[in-house]
Amino acid sequence: MIYSILLLLPLTTHAFSTVSLNAAPIRTRVSSYPLTRLRVVADPTVAQQSSVSLEEERKTDSLVVGAGPAGLLTAIMLARKFPDQKVTVFDRLDSPPSPTDDAIWSDVAKFYLIGLGSRGQNALKHYGVWDEVEAVATAVVGRKDWSPESGAEDGVERIFTDRPVMTQVLPRDKLVGVLHKHVLDNYSDRIELNYGYEVKPLDFAANGKTAVKLRVSKCKTGSGEDRQNPTSVAAAASQQQHVDESSDLCDVDTDSFLMTSNLVIAADGTARTVANEMEKNDRVRWGQLNVLQKLFSEKPFKVRRYVDDNRRVYKTVPMKIPSDWRPDLNYSARTKNGRINYDALPADRKGNYCGVLLVKEGDEFAASDTDPVKFRALLDESLPQFSKLLDDETVAAIAKKPVSFLPSFRYAGPRLHQGERTLILGDCAHTVKPYFGLGANSALEDVKILEDSMDESKTIPEAVLLFSKKRAKESKSLVKLSRELDRPGKLGFLTFILPLILDSIFHKMLPKVFAPNTISMLQKDGITFSGVRRRKRLDRAIQLILIGSGMSAAFSGAKAFVNAIAKITGRNSTSVSFAMASMFVLVTVVRKNMSFFTRNNVSPADVLTKTTSDQGDRSS
Repeated sequence: MIYSILLLLPLTTHAFSTVSLNAAPIRTRVSSYPLTRLRVVADPTVAQQSSVSLEEERKTDSLVVGAGPAGLLTAIMLARKFPDQKVTVFDRLDSPPSPTDDAIWSDVAKFYLIGLGSRGQNALKHYGVWDEVEAVATAVVGRKDWSPESGAEDGVERIFTDRPVMTQVLPRDKLVGVLHKHVLDNYSDRIELNYGYEVKPLDFAANGKTAVKLRVSKCKTGSGEDRQNPTSVAAAASQQQHVDESSDLCDVDTDSFLMTSNLVIAADGTARTVANEMEKNDRVRWGQLNVLQKLFSEKPFKVRRYVDDNRRVYKTVPMKIPSDWRPDLNYSARTKNGRINYDALPADRKGNYCGVLLVKEGDEFAASDTDPVKFRALLDESLPQFSKLLDDETVAAIAKKPVSFLPSFRYAGPRLHQGERTLILGDCAHTVKPYFGLGANSALEDVKILEDSMDESKTIPEAVLLFSKKRAKESKSLVKLSRELDRPGKLGFLTFILPLILDSIFHKMLPKVFAPNTISMLQKDGITFSGVRRRKRLDRAIQLILIGSGMSAAFSGAKAFVNAIAKITGRNSTSVSFAMASMFVLVTVVRKNMSFFTRNNVSPADVLTKTTSDQGDRSS
């Protein structure tokens, strides 16, 4: 249901004098430019600005592109830090629904769930929003997992005891709704929200590098359906390999206006309208340089787009758990052949879950309008513990619905700014798959890092450059780390499974020397993504040295042992070596145990279950 509620908020305009980023309030001089009243609407087609010329240029102090979690938190941060300034926010979508409207959130399979860990929670606490978020979220204290070898009654339950905070789960758009309401309740005089608009930068160094000029266009549609599954909407963009990843939602030639802002922060996720223009701008600049100039010029801004070599699609599954199941666990299972991965998280505190059924692209059921009878048979065979929880009507609806797509890995670099007054953060700077809760949490963390950069700087240009310096390398490290956890087959064994096994063994033997595995380190406070990469490289080097030394010693010892046996028995060393081929039995046993980890479709949950079985924090 889409609500068309009009909220009148004034758009003030300011002409900036010298701007300081110190803690003292900033003084701004209000120009004689006439004020324009924009309406915050759920349906942008309702907002008609008949009295405003299409080419009229409007001004604002700070402009945020994107009203998702990172965009709205950025607006809150700016409003708190600069109470005398106006923050203007534009978003393509309609305004979010109320976070407490049960009529909307009761359809649990329509909305994409996210888990907020310590990074995200710390940022929300810092800006005074966490209590409101926690009130509509559900804590997840552990997981129950069925490995491919498990029977329907043999799931392994593990309660997390090593996490700095308990993960809180809620629909992404419910988080947006909380932040939206927080803005209206606390900052309506400083933050102006505009829904149903697209923003395109025109000049990153306007007015003598003191502002950024942009064109703001009204979107063609305002259906609101996009909010139900943002990754589904981004499916087409995620398959494209060219620069312009944004879908054609807005008319950029008519029904638009010009705007200038002293600071532009893009947090528009995978749409990347600002990042795309940054990339185009730099491609033109770079093409105009000769070979010698390129040697001494700033490297061009690029978005590194990875081809997804482990692509899966998914369908969401509404599920009500039995009363004897814990309502605060993540339930997961997968099939032996890797055809299906299933994960379910609590959508509320009443036992309603939203499951995600992951299948390979090209699978018989990776499409809409599949046979519900065959689909039920697949669930009965592969996921009997969950199939029994779904009635025939639900199974038929799942078989009929279209698939959604996970985002592909991308990061921007080698910087996150253009000129002195434009920067990007959140998903448009670093996009990862949502397997380990790093996407939304790192995006919220970006906002706190930006505020820290402002605190450490005297001017906006200094803050923009400092943020870019701090987070560009982090964005790259985050994406590379996440991608290493998602490689398929033998490559995945080398980049993820084997390191996880080694970390489990060495950390248990020498916990003061070797750090925990990568996934555990990513959950820790106070360590950067680059720091995780550096530490794991060091661990890996020491592990290889120890393994190499051990193998060398073992070879020398075996050779001496063979010679000693040969001398005792009076046989030659070749005969003794041949006799010792009985060790093949041991090798066979090891190979059998290791075969679990070397399967092409082994999942992170399988490995975590195997490697944590002796840590005393699980119960069956």
